[in-house]
Amino acid sequence: MSGHPGMKRAQSERSVAALFLLFYPLLAFAHIGQGDIGGGFLAGVAHPVFGLDHVVAMVAVGIWGAQLGAPAIWALPVTFPLVMAMGGILGGLGVPIPGIEIGIAVSAIALGSLILFAARPPLWLAAIVVGVFAIFHGYAHGAELPESANVISYAVGFVVATGTLHAFGILLGVANRWRKGAQALRVGGALIAACGIYFLSGHLAG
Repeated sequence: MSGHPGMKRAQSERSVAALFLLFYPLLAFAHIGQGDIGGGFLAGVAHPVFGLDHVVAMVAVGIWGAQLGAPAIWALPVTFPLVMAMGGILGGLGVPIPGIEIGIAVSAIALGSLILFAARPPLWLAAIVVGVFAIFHGYAHGAELPESANVISYAVGFVVATGTLHAFGILLGVANRWRKGAQALRVGGALIAACGIYFLSGHLAG
């Protein structure tokens, strides 16, 4: 009975709903104090959204989570922003961590490859992989904190943007239910990895 398609579909839908509920408090909090939004929230949202290297990796987390199914479908997209916030603190404090941009590029290569090969490691290992890459992305956000920005609003902005990109990846990952959809996701994983290679070559050439 546990493998019945209808039960799997219902379980996936509940997982996606749970994900949105988890991020709803952040969205609500972001709208408290409208005067601070322009000074930090929008800047926080813009940093991941307008950085293609961030976008592809964060969408990839959602897709891979959907590929893995519950509980990874919500555990990975929750792990990433939480660890990313800690990376943001390190970046804001100026704690030296070498190879941040290279780490971001490698995250796209690795996550894209995991999607391409439909890798299914244990949940704890998948969470570690996602968490390690989240540190690099978070550090970049924190290091580029505008001097005039409200730190809390900025942090909430990039966490909310990240959660939204994860959710978009999960919606794409729903295609994994169908054979052709699963094949399309694997092609998408290859494209994400290719983007990572492009980013990496640019950093190494520079």
